[in-house]
Amino acid sequence: MSESPKVCFDRILPKDLMRPHRRERGPDGGDRAISPIGKSWMNGTRLTVSFLGGTPAEQNTARQQAAWWQQACNISFDFGSHIAADIRISFDPNDGAWSYVGTDNKGIPANEATMNLGFLDGGTAGHEFGHAIGLAHEHSNPAGGIQWNEPVVIAALAKPPNSWDEAKVRHNVFMKYAVDQIKGTAFDPDSIMLYSFPAAWTLNGIATHANDVLSSLDKAFVAGASMYPPSAPPPSEATTLTIDGDKTKASIGTAGEEDLYSFDVATEGVIEVTTRGTTDVYLKLYGPDSETALIGEDDDAGYGLNPRIRTALLPGRYYAQVRHYSPQGTGDYTIRVRTR
Repeated sequence: MSESPKVCFDRILPKDLMRPHRRERGPDGGDRAISPIGKSWMNGTRLTVSFLGGTPAEQNTARQQAAWWQQACNISFDFGSHIAADIRISFDPNDGAWSYVGTDNKGIPANEATMNLGFLDGGTAGHEFGHAIGLAHEHSNPAGGIQWNEPVVIAALAKPPNSWDEAKVRHNVFMKYAVDQIKGTAFDPDSIMLYSFPAAWTLNGIATHANDVLSSLDKAFVAGASMYPPSAPPPSEATTLTIDGDKTKASIGTAGEEDLYSFDVATEGVIEVTTRGTTDVYLKLYGPDSETALIGEDDDAGYGLNPRIRTALLPGRYYAQVRHYSPQGTGDYTIRVRTR
């Protein structure tokens, strides 16, 4: 195996650049990972995709490998000449392979790429589409047990085709998420989201093989309750809320559950979406008339541990998504939409 394999690197939003992954364990001592909390799309979302260049063969490879995820879970892709597509793919051979993660894609200016496929070895496009639907690198899994030989890895990745500086290596390879930052599975050595690297890169002799297709655990995880289960209702079947109506009682009944609501705004004005209760929930708001355009998100701006989003809205349909702050959390809450 080459000492300088081609690897993908994380694309981070400016607001997250100075936020290193934490390394604490959860209260039960357990570690699981592959999806950072808060970056998954609504279940059942159809993501628009456009190409910024590329040959017909390159574009076809991207379509084929994106379909691996579409076949595995309740996410689909619409390839075409979309204005401000959710995912925009360039094929710059001098910029490596990378993608923004999940809903971070919506924070990128509409004239810029959100994914680059500078090489298409094996399952590279499938790996990058894994990021695009909200998955992190499997080597960032706290359960991996990898003890990096840091000087060796830094030296190897400083060479072409990667040419990374030490800071990029440390963020993309050595840093791990904490349990309270992720939801996922036990470490999966067969995951398409795992780098291929030699034993010389580690102090405990761990090496990985190239994973060019989705593993059985990849498929099971993205189709599970915490990501995109086929059995869950799509946005078109979201629970309807009435503006200035009564509070709606709800519950996060199982770990990883995300509740989805919709409401219609008839005239422009300031609207407030809030929850109440002792359950620590997190709120996201999308719209107007869009399942992917994130307007705002909040954790504790409301009463106690409750979120509150107060903003001016144009006429249209909006979607409110509620999840527990903790990946293992459950509990009751109420939600309400009011004019302010």
